Amino acid sequence: MSNPTLVLVSKTRCFKGEVRKYTHDSAATNGKMTFNIYLPDVALSGKERAPVLYYLSGLTCNEDNMVTKGGALAYLSEERIALVTPDTSPRGAGVAGEDDDWELGTGAGFYVDATEEPWKKNYNMYSYVQTELQQVVAESFAVDTSRTSIFGHSMGGHGALVLALRNPGHYKSVSAFAPICHPSTSSWGRKQFTAYLGSNESAWATYDATELVKVYDGPVLPVLVDQGDAD
Repeated sequence: MSNPTLVLVSKTRCFKGEVRKYTHDSAATNGKMTFNIYLPDVALSGKERAPVLYYLSGLTCNEDNMVTKGGALAYLSEERIALVTPDTSPRGAGVAGEDDDWELGTGAGFYVDATEEPWKKNYNMYSYVQTELQQVVAESFAVDTSRTSIFGHSMGGHGALVLALRNPGHYKSVSAFAPICHPSTSSWGRKQFTAYLGSNESAWATYDATELVKVYDGPVLPVLVDQGDAD
């Protein structure tokens, strides 16, 4: 049964499929969340369950960046693959300071479950993407959950790697473009981890791909990391 709070905001015909935008109530973030989904015609008609890709965007981005700028929809249409693009954080949660710094708060959820005040009630993007959103998608659309993969850019590359490494066997592959792959040692990481997870750095390892890959003991996982040599 589909999520009763799922509301269709818009739908746009694109190649051999549709881009749809939805909102729904989220228990993980204690508020309303928005995501896009690209559904190829075979999934729209229910003739086939399409494999599904989750794309995680980077700092300051939202659910629209990949759909409007990524250029992937023509390829997804031909290959009959669904694409889900969630937002990068809660919006309008009312957390003090969430709109004061582009590197923290709104647009900068970092795909962690916060343990510190004032963030821990709303900033739980790890659980939102890994559990809640995927359950909504599985229950509401004709996707093949046994063929789920994930990818992302920058902060989203970090999120994709973390979700794949922490959930062995769940994803068929993971790709990361210019990811923040060692946030415990990065200026784009230490600041956010301190705010969201506290000052105990030993707790950060569960959200650090470089540390997670050292202890990964799941099935073989195809991983692509694409990193340029200039910014």
